[in-house]
Amino acid sequence: MKKIEAIIKPFKLDDVREALSDVGITGMTVSEVKGFGRQKGHTELYRGAEYMVDFLPKVKLDIVLGDDDVDRAIEVIVKTAQTGKIGDGKIFVTDVERVVRIRTAEEDEEAI
Repeated sequence: MKKIEAIIKPFKLDDVREALSDVGITGMTVSEVKGFGRQKGHTELYRGAEYMVDFLPKVKLDIVLGDDDVDRAIEVIVKTAQTGKIGDGKIFVTDVERVVRIRTAEEDEEAI
């Protein structure tokens, strides 16, 4: 099992969720996050004063799935979330040792 953490632009969330659902990947946790990478924020004007916005709003998707579904999920996320502009995001993939569904005590693949 693997965990995919995908950091994407907020306006791409619905498109990514629908595209993942279309290929059979339905479970995910979504968090609103802020951060920066190469983009390094931007400046904004407020009441005539310019100020630096260091952390930009992003959305983080956490998806745990079987090893067989990882490549397909990554392909769908990249294809759907990509705008070609800086700040499109990142995808991190890590191993998951154990999953337990609290309601039924099912474990691992059955618990996903």
